[in-house]
This record gives sequence, C-alpha cells and structure tokens, in this order.
Amino acid sequence: MDGGGGTHLATLEEGRPPECVPPASLEASSLKKSSWGALFTGIVGGTLVAVYAVATPFITPALRRICLPFVPATTKQIENVVKMLQCRSGPLVDIGSGDGRIVIAAAKEGFTAVGYELNPWLVWYSRYRAWREGVQASARFYISDLWKVTFSQYSNVVIFGVPQMMAPLEEKLELELQDDARVIACRFPFPHWTPAQVTGEGIDTVWAYDARTFRGGGGRP
Repeated sequence: MDGGGGTHLATLEEGRPPECVPPASLEASSLKKSSWGALFTGIVGGTLVAVYAVATPFITPALRRICLPFVPATTKQIENVVKMLQCRSGPLVDIGSGDGRIVIAAAKEGFTAVGYELNPWLVWYSRYRAWREGVQASARFYISDLWKVTFSQYSNVVIFGVPQMMAPLEEKLELELQDDARVIACRFPFPHWTPAQVTGEGIDTVWAYDARTFRGGGGRP
C-alpha cells in the first residue's frame, strides 16, 4: 500500500505543470517596448522644450503693457523710408528692428545703422542677413528693450510703432534727441508732432519729423 501510494504521488508530481517562467523572447520584447517608450517620451519632451524656446521670445512681448508685434516692412515702406533719408547723414537707429530690413537698407545707402530688438531670434536672423548682404560692418543689431536704450547719439530714428506707444515715445525722444535729428514713423504717426514730410499711402505711409520743429513750437500743444 505504501508502495502503491508512493507511486501515485510520484505520478502526480511528474504531472504537475512546470513553474511559469517568461521566455527570453518575451523579456526582450518587454525591454524593447520600454526603450521605445523612453525614446518617444524623450522626443516629445525635447520637442516641447524646443517649441517653448522658439515661441517664448515672440509671445513674451505681447504680454507687456505696450506690445510691439513683429510685422515685416513691405518693399514700398522701405523705399519710402529711404526717400525720407535723402540728403541726411549721421548714424541711424531702427527701434524694434524686427528682421533687420530697414537697418540693412540704410546700411546699403551708406549709413552706420543700428537695430534694437527684444526678440533674440530676430536679432540673430538680422545679423545673418546683414552678413549675407555684405553690410555686417555697418549694420549692427542688439537685443534690448527700447525703453531702456538712450537714443541721443542717433541723428536718424526709424520706428514701426503701434498707437498706444507713440505718445510716451514722443516724450522720450524729445528729451533725448539732438536738434538736428529726424524721426521717421511708419504705419502710425505721432499724435502731437507736426510732420515735416509725408509720403506713401495706406499702410505704406511714412511721416518724417524734425527735432527742431517739434521742439520749436511744432510739437505738442
């Protein structure tokens, strides 16, 4: 009986299913999925960081009290600005220079031209364009807020502004510019100054103001 019971036990043990051990192929597949998951997460995370880095300089100015959005100058606007600079000399500054079109055009006309722009991507692109056009020695670009720059050293000032900034900019330029300076406004005129010249029409209109005029009775009432 003992012998028979032992034989039956042995038979049951022999028939017991083996322990569940994952095959090597399943482990490899699991590791592969994990690697792809990590890679996908890394790609998505890197893309989001890159988008944030590129978009932030464009979005941040819009969150300021006075927003100066980037709108490229048209070919006609550039022609009108250059027309207002005829017979002028001295250094030129473009306030909010965007992609550098005005500064580069002025440099080609023989001016030492500087652009101030808050968006670093646009500044780097402007520097590249100046190098490509061969005027990098006379066209320079800086990352800066226009309200933190003094413009007293410039004889010619160009601004593509927005209505809400023109009045405070009038006050700033009146305090800083020399009497022989000329201010050229594109798209929107200054609210209190009387222009010495106006050219163009519609969005291509350009107004030129001479410092002697807006300081000598032709300025704010």
